[in-house]
Amino acid sequence: MKTRRGAPLWTTRATRFAGMPSAQARIGLVLFLVFLAACLSAIVSPGPRPSVDADASASIAYDAPPPGRTDLLLYDTIVAGVRGGSPYYAVAAETQRMGHYPLKPFFAVRLPTLAVVQAALPSILVNLLLLALCVGTILAWVARLRPEMTGLVPLGVAGLLVVAGLSVNLDPSFVVFHEVWAGPLIALSLALRRPGQWLPAVAFGLSAMLIRETALLYVAIMAVFAWVEGERRETLGWLGAIGVFAVVLAAHAHAVSLVSSPLDRVSQGWSGLEGFGFYVRLATISSGLDILPQWLASLVLGTALFGWLAWRDAVATRALVVFAAYAALISLFARSDNFYWALMTTPVLLVGLVFAVDGLRDMIAAASDTRRITVTRVIR
Repeated sequence: MKTRRGAPLWTTRATRFAGMPSAQARIGLVLFLVFLAACLSAIVSPGPRPSVDADASASIAYDAPPPGRTDLLLYDTIVAGVRGGSPYYAVAAETQRMGHYPLKPFFAVRLPTLAVVQAALPSILVNLLLLALCVGTILAWVARLRPEMTGLVPLGVAGLLVVAGLSVNLDPSFVVFHEVWAGPLIALSLALRRPGQWLPAVAFGLSAMLIRETALLYVAIMAVFAWVEGERRETLGWLGAIGVFAVVLAAHAHAVSLVSSPLDRVSQGWSGLEGFGFYVRLATISSGLDILPQWLASLVLGTALFGWLAWRDAVATRALVVFAAYAALISLFARSDNFYWALMTTPVLLVGLVFAVDGLRDMIAAASDTRRITVTRVIR
């Protein structure tokens, strides 16, 4: 016998947990508490390595550069060099070499897309473009969530949660970070994807890859989902985007090889093995949760992920797999100075909180349902 769902609180549709057998719901609650405990491991997880630079806006150093060299300064210097008329790869190689940054393997050098675009535009216009991207992402998700919400209050809360997730992206001082652009592009792609309406989603996914290579993970996941669901044309669209990216990446590797030398530094690698708590820590400091104590921020983030699981919708399934994939990537490979990797997932991660309300209510109601037990005893 299934638990009857009460009047909807925030969501218009039943969550995945509505009507669960009581035994499964109890197991689910235990697993949820275990998951929250895992999120709390962020308290003892190592935080991002402090920068040697005194500039508060450039709080993270990369690969132990000497004093005065930070990622923000590195990217700013490259953009300034390209704006001055120098070729991108020559400027990038020389700047990274002078700053004791690695040039090997080739993906230690960022794709030129963002730097070239920023160099071609006035700084004020670049900031406005990033603001427009963030606003567009917020509006796209509000439109996507509107049919799922019971009224303006939960919809407004959902919109504010997207804003909170984009708090770092809305900071102009981070405009040169590639993940600051790629993260909202992924979120926008996810919001716009519909069955039979996949072209804009593919286009934004490709744009994210051309700015930050790690967006390939998102596009690959979307391609797998399209294939599993039998969406042949959409599958070809995602695979086509990956093909374009592969060609660009090959050209990028060749260009880097032309400006590097055997004496250039080799990256220390991406095998941090910091664990899941490290991902939680990075995700909390890369969003509006940064204003909360770490223990509370960890619990909120875990509850948000639970909310994505509760939402009975195809976009929620895709989003949850994307979050899990990037969490695994960061847990296994990110180093203590790679805080910005989490920016690929934070733009809409907190939206799950609006679905956690009904999800928790439904799971608790199902777990406390004793009607099955009563009926069984009567039959006996």
